[in-house]
Amino acid sequence: MGILSITDQPPLVQAIFSRDVEEVRSLLSQKENINVLDQERRTPLHAAAYVGDVPILQLLLMSGANVNAKDTLWLTPLHRAAASRNEKVLGLLLAHSADVNARDKLWQTPLHVAAANRATKCAEALAPLLSSLNVADRSGRSALHHAVHSGHLETVNLLLNKGASLNVCDKKERQPLHWAAFLGHLEVLKLLVARGADLGCKDRKGYGLLHTAAASGQIEVVKYLLRMGAEIDEPNAFGNTALHIACYLGQDAVAIELVNAGANVNQPNDKGFTPLHVAAVSTNGALCLELLVNNGADVNYQSKEGKSPLHMAAIHGRFTRSQILIQNGSEIDCADKFGNTPLHVAARYGHELLISTLMTNGADTARRGIHDMFPLHLAVLFGFSDCCRKLLSSGQLYSIVSSLSNEHVLSAGFDINTPDNLGRTCLHAAASGGNVECLNLLLSSGADLRRRDKFGRTPLHYAAANGSYQCAVTLVTAGADVNEADCKGCSPLHYAAASDTYRRAEPHTPSSHDAEEDEPLKESRRKEAFL
Repeated sequence: MGILSITDQPPLVQAIFSRDVEEVRSLLSQKENINVLDQERRTPLHAAAYVGDVPILQLLLMSGANVNAKDTLWLTPLHRAAASRNEKVLGLLLAHSADVNARDKLWQTPLHVAAANRATKCAEALAPLLSSLNVADRSGRSALHHAVHSGHLETVNLLLNKGASLNVCDKKERQPLHWAAFLGHLEVLKLLVARGADLGCKDRKGYGLLHTAAASGQIEVVKYLLRMGAEIDEPNAFGNTALHIACYLGQDAVAIELVNAGANVNQPNDKGFTPLHVAAVSTNGALCLELLVNNGADVNYQSKEGKSPLHMAAIHGRFTRSQILIQNGSEIDCADKFGNTPLHVAARYGHELLISTLMTNGADTARRGIHDMFPLHLAVLFGFSDCCRKLLSSGQLYSIVSSLSNEHVLSAGFDINTPDNLGRTCLHAAASGGNVECLNLLLSSGADLRRRDKFGRTPLHYAAANGSYQCAVTLVTAGADVNEADCKGCSPLHYAAASDTYRRAEPHTPSSHDAEEDEPLKESRRKEAFL
């Protein structure tokens, strides 16, 4: 029962918990309300069924207690007796016409509760009174699902002997076998198989038993399934094999078992990701990645979008894994279908340490990616000042011909004022991103604040359009022309006037509150729109 102080309970309930049958009898003789409700609408009979004191229960029933009363969770005293595994109390309630088909808020009957709580004798008493043992709860699970989930072999065996269906599915089309595999109840699994359960069953997302066991690291179940002939490279609805799943979830022992059993380390899923891609992404996949690399995984395999495992490590900032991939021949400047290299990706997601690793191993900081952008474009657009500083210090700024030119370039070989295919320089990107520190780094490195894009817009236009007030101040202070018009004749002031950020809102209106909540989302969308 719920945690409430006994002293907060009605006197009759206090006597029941004290197992004081004489006090109960005395209170009943004083016309104490036998169906009095506590804060969770539980009656004294609920308490007696939970405590399991048969004499008190008999006394309450003989005095007219409501045998089918429901609490706030719609649990009846029969549910409580089943949960307490007290077959004597349960039998007494049944003898007084307790409803065996009563449902709680999860649509669970007393049989569901008995099965979940390993109450075999209670289940045995309930089963003959039911028209079907396969009644589903709100999740679509039968009593057998619950018994298998509990891992209690005796209860599972009882339900099967009484006619429970082996292959009944819940709302996700998971059979009892799935739960046995996922939770590592090997003996229960063997019993179900011996009774004729289908080892090839799949749920709605195409997860077979091997996928399920791999996901939860149930190594003994995995070994058993492989011995029983499970298809080791069987894909689920997303094309993921058991090895994909083991690597993603960092189930090292399972991954080793699968690889040793001949799993295809280069099998792609529906998006073209191999287990190595997945291991590069995973929070706990470092050991799996080493395992795959040591067993012939292709470190340069590209997904349908052209992403290599090194791209994936760069997205998620997996520093150690990126080093392993590079040491094993991963192509540093491999480009995806957008033209982005791992360095572009690391800059986009702000992983300074990974940028250092890539640059140390020869990554081209002047490589053009999406829209012909440099990695520096992406670092400043998304406001990663440390990454910006790292990319700017890839060598020392120097003049191409110091005595003849004032043009600032990086030692990597590109001018920081070089535009992308829309004419936007890194300073345009920084102004759009709204990070003043990135803006100042570029300005101090010789960025041209008067450079126009293909639409005639200067960095100040971008700062104004995106409501980047501090960036606008910085650019104006540095000498940007506030009246310079673009190809449509619009000055930065026009863009500022059109920007949502500069619109006034009443401080107590719902609209201003909503605008405040939506601001991070709007900022993210503005940056993505730049791409």
